[in-house]
Amino acid sequence: MTGARSVLPSSTVDDGAGRSAQRSGARAPLVLGVLAAGVVVLFALAVSTGSVLIPLDRTVSALLGIGTPDPRLDLLVTELRVPRAVTAALIGAGLGAAGLLTQTLFRNPLAEPYVLGVSAGAGLGVALVTTLGAAGTAVFVSGGLGSAPVPGGRLATVAAAAVGAVLVLGLVLLLSRFARSVTALLVIGVMLGSMITSVVSLLLVWTDPETAQQFLVWGLGSVSGVARGELPVLATLIGVGLLGVVLLTKPLDGLLLGDDYARTAGVDVARVRLVVLVVAAVLAGTVTAFCGPIGFLGIAVPHLARLAVGTSRHRILVPATVLTGAVVGLACAVAAHPPGVGTVIPLNVVTSLVGAPVVIAVLLRSRRIGGRAW
Repeated sequence: MTGARSVLPSSTVDDGAGRSAQRSGARAPLVLGVLAAGVVVLFALAVSTGSVLIPLDRTVSALLGIGTPDPRLDLLVTELRVPRAVTAALIGAGLGAAGLLTQTLFRNPLAEPYVLGVSAGAGLGVALVTTLGAAGTAVFVSGGLGSAPVPGGRLATVAAAAVGAVLVLGLVLLLSRFARSVTALLVIGVMLGSMITSVVSLLLVWTDPETAQQFLVWGLGSVSGVARGELPVLATLIGVGLLGVVLLTKPLDGLLLGDDYARTAGVDVARVRLVVLVVAAVLAGTVTAFCGPIGFLGIAVPHLARLAVGTSRHRILVPATVLTGAVVGLACAVAAHPPGVGTVIPLNVVTSLVGAPVVIAVLLRSRRIGGRAW
């Protein structure tokens, strides 16, 4: 007698799991194709919308270089709109992939790439260069980056954010050698971020209101500040990070099931954990350096991708997350630049409106928020 609770044979369970995997694998190409098409459509829409609304057919003509040229519109498209759209797609893909890494590493559905403290470190660098003014700008420009085709102030901001993020990453990696578990490492990252944020607040208290306002504007996030000449650097760094995520797909599947299982499968857990930390920090730090601390995308995008493909296998989930991130990033860029309106909505306002409902849905669906919630 087994009572009211029946136990299925293991073969039945295995067959059910196999059929579920086959179903998710069968629909994955369709989902990826739809997401890729969404990237193309939203890219054209992001280029056409803004304070000056460009007809979609004229936008496509300018992008493809066909039809009767219009020097003013072509200049607007190539010098302003295309860099903005490319930046939006890159930061969405980068933050989505970084969020997937951190959620898998910490096995926590609410983990995000900024829990490593790199965003706070980048903010500290920008706060220092902002409050130091011209003297701080001269210091960062003289560090060998003066050849970039951007104004000194913009260059100083990007360089300061990058230096701050790298220093905090180094500190996190050093402390990770002494952390006994990923949970301890997660708490260490949160505490470091909190400490650094407090230091930034002190700097802003002692500076003049106009300078503090400049830092606050940077903290709202924007995809409009990346010039065309900066795109190769941004794309290269994000591309290298995404390549690292692709190479980590098999070890990530092992980590998702626990360190003990990963070790039995031949995964060097300590080494993989270190690489995951570096790749996630590179992606999040690059986005923060160029666009400011963009919130919620790192949390929301991986969950949207899991919902779309119906699996947690990283061979499928990684490309789905990258494409979903690009789609969400472009959609947020379109919403941040309403057509025919001169005012630009801060990007973090838009991402919060997108990300917060996703996080709430995850919380409501999770039966065990401390365990695997997907």
